[in-house]
Amino acid sequence: QVQLVESGGGSVQAGGSLRISCEASGNAYNQRSMAWFRQAPGKEREGVACIDRDDKTTYADSVKGRFTISQDNAEKNLYLLMDSLKSEDSATYYCAASAARICWTITVAGGDQHWGHWGQGTQVTVSS
Repeated sequence: QVQLVESGGGSVQAGGSLRISCEASGNAYNQRSMAWFRQAPGKEREGVACIDRDDKTTYADSVKGRFTISQDNAEKNLYLLMDSLKSEDSATYYCAASAARICWTITVAGGDQHWGHWGQGTQVTVSS
C-alpha cells in the first residue's frame, strides 16, 4: 500500500507563487509515475503535471511554462512549484501515484481513472 499526504496549500494573490508537497510512504519506492491532479468545484478532476522514475515530465497545456513538478527520490517526496498563478488555478490539488508508466494519462479526459493511489488533497485559492 502507498500513503500520500499533501501539504503547502493556501491562499495567494494572482501572479504569485506557491509550492505544494506530497509525502509518499509505504510501498512508494515501486511507483513509476507520480502526478498532480486538481479539481475545482463543479468540475471534473484534471491532470496538471506528472513525473516518472527517470524524471521525465509531462504537463497540461494550461500550466506549461508556469508550473514545475519535481521529486526527491531519496525521500519519495513530490513537489509542485506554481508560478504566475491565475484565479482559474484555484482548486483542490491531489497527489497520485502508480506502479505503471502512465504520465500520458494526465493529458486525457478521465485519465485519473488509471491512478490507484491518492492523497486527501490540499486547497489552493488564488484571488484576483
